[in-house]
Amino acid sequence: MMEKKEREFLTVPPFECAWPKDLKFREAGRGCVAFEAFARNDVTLVFRENVGSQHYHYKRDNSPHYTVILGSHRNRRLKIEVDGKAVVDVEGVGLCCSSAFQSYWISIYDGLISIGKGRYPFQNIVFQWLDTNPNCSVRYVGLSSWDKHVGYRNVNVLPLMHNHLSLWKHVDYGDCVREEYREVQLEDELTAYEKWGLENFLESWELSDASFIVGMEERPVPAHKVILASSGNFPLSSSEAVIEVKGVTYSVLHSLLEFIYTGRTQIQESQLTPLMILSLQFEVETLVRQCEETLERLKLNEKLFDSSKTVELSYPSTSPHCCRAFPFGLPVDRQRLKQMHLTGEYTDVNIYIEGGGLVSQPHKIILSLWSVPFAKMFTNGMSETNSSEVLLRDVSPEAFKGMLDFMYSGELNLEVTMESGALLLQLLLLADQFGVTLLHQECCKTLLECLSEDTVCPILQAVSSVQSCKIIEETCERNFSMHFDYCTTASIDFTLLDETTFSNIIRHPDLTVTSEEKVVDAILMWGMKAKNIYGWEVVDGLMIYSTPELLFGERLQSVYDLLSFVRFPIMPSPLLKKFEKSNISRHIPTFDFLVKEAIGYIEHGFSGPEFEQNVRFRLRRSSYKELQYLCDGDSNGVLYFAGTSYGEHQWVNPVLAKTITITASSPPSRFTDSKVLASRTYQGTSFAGPRIEDGHSSAWWMVDIGPDHQLMCNYYTLRQDGSRAYMRSWIIQGSLDGKTWTNLRIHENDQTVCKAGQFASWPVVGPNALRPFRFFRVVLTGPTTDVSNPFNLCICFLELYGYFH
Repeated sequence: MMEKKEREFLTVPPFECAWPKDLKFREAGRGCVAFEAFARNDVTLVFRENVGSQHYHYKRDNSPHYTVILGSHRNRRLKIEVDGKAVVDVEGVGLCCSSAFQSYWISIYDGLISIGKGRYPFQNIVFQWLDTNPNCSVRYVGLSSWDKHVGYRNVNVLPLMHNHLSLWKHVDYGDCVREEYREVQLEDELTAYEKWGLENFLESWELSDASFIVGMEERPVPAHKVILASSGNFPLSSSEAVIEVKGVTYSVLHSLLEFIYTGRTQIQESQLTPLMILSLQFEVETLVRQCEETLERLKLNEKLFDSSKTVELSYPSTSPHCCRAFPFGLPVDRQRLKQMHLTGEYTDVNIYIEGGGLVSQPHKIILSLWSVPFAKMFTNGMSETNSSEVLLRDVSPEAFKGMLDFMYSGELNLEVTMESGALLLQLLLLADQFGVTLLHQECCKTLLECLSEDTVCPILQAVSSVQSCKIIEETCERNFSMHFDYCTTASIDFTLLDETTFSNIIRHPDLTVTSEEKVVDAILMWGMKAKNIYGWEVVDGLMIYSTPELLFGERLQSVYDLLSFVRFPIMPSPLLKKFEKSNISRHIPTFDFLVKEAIGYIEHGFSGPEFEQNVRFRLRRSSYKELQYLCDGDSNGVLYFAGTSYGEHQWVNPVLAKTITITASSPPSRFTDSKVLASRTYQGTSFAGPRIEDGHSSAWWMVDIGPDHQLMCNYYTLRQDGSRAYMRSWIIQGSLDGKTWTNLRIHENDQTVCKAGQFASWPVVGPNALRPFRFFRVVLTGPTTDVSNPFNLCICFLELYGYFH
């Protein structure tokens, strides 16, 4: 029995560290580890770029790393260390328990370290700290201890793709954002929503269109038709909607309304029965059940009703939302509420949009619940306060309807918004304009989850001036920087970006580019607000007959400033010589100086602190390695490179070394052998047989270059096996996830392959050649020349070339 218990968890001795192989973030610098720990103190987790040893200890580690210590100083403090230096040391946070396992989670997202307690990751945050100089390379998680044994169990690493936005909204920006944003006062939106809700309108005459007359004293109590009608069955048919309840006391009616408007109430035990009778009268079923259950519980406990004691009744909400946003946490029938929105029942306002006419007939109180600007519009004496008509300008009718749908349901209609990225963006800006914070958060989260290189420029154009969208803006800038080639080649949209945004991209530390020449091209195109894609040679030709002032206009000084961020010294010498003789160099002094400086650096090898510390003289840390096609069957491709452990060892078939994976459309056999395609020896018979996909016969070979690698493919080679089943129609495709495929090159009636054992190679051109992929496959789209087996894909060698990362 004792042995079984020992196997259930991992015990780490003092001053040691365990490095389980599966504790690895999918993406460097971003991930979450959830775990249970049993200790008196010092539950310690280490985050490093590489795996440490069993006898590793963070105090002796000189390499970059983060250390999080829960229950430091004999279970009195929480500590965070960066490279061995304490940056956080706070009292009474994240303490341990020596009597039982406790659940914790720690996430890292671009330097934002979040720590929480409990079984549910991304909830119950107890502390956060933002590293202003983040280590974005940490990936492996080590489980360590200080001077006592620590037990760990149920340790899991989770991705942050769907959850990182919820972590950022808890950050105190005033202490940890960049200096230029320090003066910006950002409100805690979650707390604001908990303070602002339907309870603000409880028994308020603001926006009320119904009232109760209660008790013998005939006390008037205000209410709102749409709220009452969606919570029960109240007599609201008359225009004045005055409801007489003279047979009950005010305290009972107050409890009924408080339950409807807040989802909770307190009442004396002796008034439970009158409250239940009133709830039955108006069919507030959830409150009836609460009263019945409470009365039954009191009877079972054989308690006498005590008029001095109170009981609490609350609506049993099952909503996953973490705050009491309308209509969650309230006894509101959402279907009934949406139906009243559609029919305009009990409406008290008509919304007109300039150029779009009447777009909706909602209820003022619903709009006011979600939007403080609307609440002020309807209550502070503006023209809309006493009017039933509102005219809005510069608002998209479709986006406004989407915002209203959210206000009445509390949920974002993903089917509608995902069909149109433009609509989602308009909805985001509208939510920001009217202060609908939860809708803004949902739009932000959805935009980040579906962000791609094709959408990054339109999103940047829309959000660059919106302060509340800083996270989206910075994420988009990073995405653009990491896919710089594609974003500046597939579309000309980047030339519409404002100077600050484009400058942030050019200066971004994660800028990834296949050639520094492309950075020059992009700066010149942006400066000219180009309408077409072209290189610096076109600009050089234009300068024969023009001047920089005419070509760049008001962006001329910006071009001068941006050129100083180009890393000319890492360019090849022949290209620099071309630059030196160009018209651009003659007309733009900044360009000429930078080119001459780079040539001098290459030829004379300048040294000194001014060169060593200047980033312009360094290779970009995330640049791609160019694997260039030279000839058929050469040793320059990705599969060969993987077979050498990426240049570290002698070549071994990469399928056997498990550095890549190759699969086929048909099951493995002696003729469908994945090793053959990566082998350097000729195979007489090798084919992938057909399978039925989407009702069609399909045959393919697929290569997975691994979760840590990507390739921008610009060339590929294949070799026909010994048969005469020559391909005529096929495609080569790329994918990031192995499910959604992008066509890289389409072959239709291509008769290049015409004999057994023949090599054949083709370039991949166009914007998709600049998109990085993990998976690649060759797919047969038409019959081969073999009549007996027309859908066997018969190749015995495949190689890919391009820019490898």
